[in-house]
Amino acid sequence: MNASVRVFDSGATRDLDESKYDYEAFMSPLVLERYAAYMHANRKLADGTLRDGDNWQKGIPKSAYVKSAWRHVVDWWKEHRGIPTKEGIELAICGVLFNAMGYLHEHLKAKLDGLPPQARATDHLPDPPPIVDRLEAQDPEADGDTPEPPRDQSE
Repeated sequence: MNASVRVFDSGATRDLDESKYDYEAFMSPLVLERYAAYMHANRKLADGTLRDGDNWQKGIPKSAYVKSAWRHVVDWWKEHRGIPTKEGIELAICGVLFNAMGYLHEHLKAKLDGLPPQARATDHLPDPPPIVDRLEAQDPEADGDTPEPPRDQSE
């Protein structure tokens, strides 16, 4: 049998997955569930209505993400040092995650649009597939340490 093929006890075969992203291993279901609870709780507006869960993807200035991230980092740091904060360590870390992902989202959108890295948020643009191939093709500073993007998504 070819060394680039996995053979399962059942006799089924598949190619090796060594060069494919292992989302299941890279993420924690505990963290994702807590983050989803944080995001859902923050959907409620002052008037009681719920905004869409992906509302943030419409565009928030990167400067707003940085300012908010710092407030959450300070709360996280204080909690780490045993200094209680109003919201506690879990909400502080979820806030850091939200702001980091939002900032990265705006950065990647700007890259896809060929805008300079410091570009502010624009209207939401759908992510064209496959995003990783397009981003790596546009990144002349890529150092080659980035994992290969999935080649065959039909598996």
